Amino acid sequence: MKVILVDAINCFFLKETGVFKEMFHLLEEYPNRKIILTGANDKDREKYGFYNLPYEVFTLEHDPEKTDPKYYEIMLKHFGLEPNEVIYFEHKEAAKKSAESVGIKTYFYDNEKKDLVALKKFLDENSSHINKKEF
Repeated sequence: MKVILVDAINCFFLKETGVFKEMFHLLEEYPNRKIILTGANDKDREKYGFYNLPYEVFTLEHDPEKTDPKYYEIMLKHFGLEPNEVIYFEHKEAAKKSAESVGIKTYFYDNEKKDLVALKKFLDENSSHINKKEF
């Protein structure tokens, strides 16, 4: 099963209300490991009350930002993962492209529409198997 990488702010965690409960319930339908990706530093976490989340949290505290492919390279190395072992959903187009540039299958999640049906379709189609490397 693939690890589900979850964009933090404006996806899983809404600045106004905290954890987006409907998304949490959707993610709980999948037995996959989940890792929340953020750039948040201590000041950001304090500002938004970004604590005690139900999944692992990974941050590089804005150094580099998620728009830099190095963020994803460091994250994969930190967890001992390969790009084909994860899927990701992200609300910033530039961060989506950055993740894709290192080989991560990524879905653009429009945080204005909050289309959980489309997100579920992406997760259903991509979360259960690992694509074998071609030799």
